[in-house]
Amino acid sequence: MANDKADMSPISDLGARLHAARLNNGLTLKSLAEMAGCSVSMLSKIENEQTSPSLKTLHQITAALDMTIVQLFAEAETEGVRLYRSGERPSVMVRRMSNQPAIFIERLSPTYPGTMLDANIHTLEPGADSGGDIRHDGEEIGYVLEGAAELTVNGEVIPLVQGDSFYFSSQLPHRYRNTYDGTTRILWVNTPPTF
Repeated sequence: MANDKADMSPISDLGARLHAARLNNGLTLKSLAEMAGCSVSMLSKIENEQTSPSLKTLHQITAALDMTIVQLFAEAETEGVRLYRSGERPSVMVRRMSNQPAIFIERLSPTYPGTMLDANIHTLEPGADSGGDIRHDGEEIGYVLEGAAELTVNGEVIPLVQGDSFYFSSQLPHRYRNTYDGTTRILWVNTPPTF
């Protein structure tokens, strides 16, 4: 059964986490904005929770901070099994602009330091997209749980429908968007962790 985006509670302090990371790196808003390729105004709005970044922008900001998105959400390591119950998994919402469709990235794996695997469910509202090409170290595999999407890897456009799976090197420029008139959900696994 599909998990409605209303059941997810996106992490509400993404901006505060980015702000703290910027200060820990001794950077000004202006210097980080220049390094990340975004405007000072945009970065300020993100840090003050007035807007959500696109996935591409979030990647650019964390790369400029010499960290991954996963490191923003580091958890205290526990022994044994780490369990996330349905409806209780941490998630983050990203979007290109505040009035555009969102992508909810729902965590399936913990964010312990040194973790080698990163698994998420990407829930795309109708028309949502990742905001442009992303590149980073690693490998990715995905499985379309429901809906339809378009994955572009190294310029090749690949239509995806429910039941399709994919693999690619994360070093290739890649982006994706929902082409379905409803919600699309994709199980997405990366190694090493980047989200």
